[in-house]
Amino acid sequence: MKIEDAARKLEALGNPTRLRIYRVLVRAGQAGMPVGRLQDKLKIPASTLSHHIKTLVSVDLISQLRESTTLVCHARYANMQGLVDFLVEECCVDEKCAGSKSAA
Repeated sequence: MKIEDAARKLEALGNPTRLRIYRVLVRAGQAGMPVGRLQDKLKIPASTLSHHIKTLVSVDLISQLRESTTLVCHARYANMQGLVDFLVEECCVDEKCAGSKSAA
């Protein structure tokens, strides 16, 4: 993952409403959640919800699928896992291993 992509994803999640949306969708599991139910659960206006969903879709953290007349949102688990992996992929690389011998 490029650092710019990670920054956009983190910026999107930095908004409390978007973070709440993402967490509700994670709790919903693979089935996702219809937009109307998401709106009822979060108690936010439809236009506000639409704006925040659009942002999360644009950074590929959630997806929307139309099922007949219902728009269903789904968390993109693999993309979030990719973000988390990116954040920790170089964990401790600059730390000297306890068992390594120094060149002194």
